[in-house]
Amino acid sequence: MISLIKDNQKYFNRLHVVLDGLVIIATYALAWYVRFQTGFNNDAEFTGVLSTRIYFSTLLYIVPGYLILNYLFGLYTSKRYSSMQRDIANVIKSNTVGLILFIGILYIIRQNHISRSMIFIFYAFNIIGQAGTRILIRKVLRTFRKKGYNMKYILLVGYSRAAEQYIDRIMQNPQWGYVVRGILDDHIPRGTMYKNVKVLGTIGNLEIILPENKLDEIAITLSLKDYEYLEEIVGMCEKSGVHTKFIPDYNSVIPSKPYTEDLNGLPVINIRHVPLTNTLNAVAKRCVDIVGSVFAIILFSPILLITAILIKCTSKGPVIFKQERVGLHNRKFQMYKFRSMRVQDPSDEKKAWTTKGDTRVTPIGRIIRHTSIDELPQFFNVLKGDMSIVGPRPERPYFVEQYKEEIPRYMIKHQVRPGITGWAQISGYRGDSSIKGRIECDLYYIENWTMGLDIKIMFLTLFKGFINKNAY
Repeated sequence: MISLIKDNQKYFNRLHVVLDGLVIIATYALAWYVRFQTGFNNDAEFTGVLSTRIYFSTLLYIVPGYLILNYLFGLYTSKRYSSMQRDIANVIKSNTVGLILFIGILYIIRQNHISRSMIFIFYAFNIIGQAGTRILIRKVLRTFRKKGYNMKYILLVGYSRAAEQYIDRIMQNPQWGYVVRGILDDHIPRGTMYKNVKVLGTIGNLEIILPENKLDEIAITLSLKDYEYLEEIVGMCEKSGVHTKFIPDYNSVIPSKPYTEDLNGLPVINIRHVPLTNTLNAVAKRCVDIVGSVFAIILFSPILLITAILIKCTSKGPVIFKQERVGLHNRKFQMYKFRSMRVQDPSDEKKAWTTKGDTRVTPIGRIIRHTSIDELPQFFNVLKGDMSIVGPRPERPYFVEQYKEEIPRYMIKHQVRPGITGWAQISGYRGDSSIKGRIECDLYYIENWTMGLDIKIMFLTLFKGFINKNAY
């Protein structure tokens, strides 16, 4: 567990949610103890009209409620840029809203017996507890980063005032855990140094550097006169799948608010907004995936069993067909399907689409493909964490290499887990259909993800996704 925490910020964020839950429980219990079991009252054993069990049963609502409030006040976003003062202010805001809602709900349901003084004690203790955990986590992060863990390596494209300002802030705030590898620029001589950050070469060197996959982020810091190359550079960066952000040479060049970060007054503009990079969003989606896949496996178990028997009895070969696909962060995995074709050479199956009237498809295979029954084993991929129930469909490595050269922004789909179904599938893009149309749907899903959208897609899959004219 510790080694994972050292290597990735997301494990700190997940741990943060767990710690907040424990702090809420502990401070509530402490508030109850102070109110009813100490000298706060003349009678140390007095607990009022309500029993201890009723007091503590309210935690079933308080814990998730306060965690949601923390999320809404931005307490689970990355701590690389946010200040401690801002976090403590947000802790106070979150707890104040929680206090108002708690007391308000008690009045609405006419529950007058829960001690109001205990609630105020809990309010004070919880602010102290949650602020304390944030201070502790920041200190732990700083310690790990001093030892070289949990670092992010970034390359600047373009030498400008914005590049110098960005480097200045990185140097002034080592706790952020950023290391600037260097700068690429067409006008500044190679070897030029700015505060120990070297100009490594021209912008054309991106084509050599990006495939090495040693960078966490690209920051485009072009001078204003070079903005004509912005579209080309962004396209090159996004093709690699590396997270890209734009730091304008002039602070007045700012796009829509959801894509910006405030770096001590310097606007940092992320090229693409991906809601699922938020830890709480990702954890919530993963919980739905686990529960949903277990439920689906149980629900469809009779169909799974009957299909397996029919495949085994009607054609030679394994029941389950495994094929390499490209998933989250360009990682390859084995995707499961019921075998619907005759056994063929692995080199052939990697490069061929299934088309209408394909002779490789078995009679049973034609039925299970048309009804999407062949996809049901992928719920086991969801349980393993390779896939999600909803997301862009994963593709074979051969086609990924082909499409990333032909289709702009194709690689963006790998910033989220691939899915069994998705916005593209319920929009009719299945089988031998437009790849560009699929990518447009996938990008819409990635940038506009909500839990409500996932539920909508799952619901529409029941009517549009299972049986499809393009599923050969």
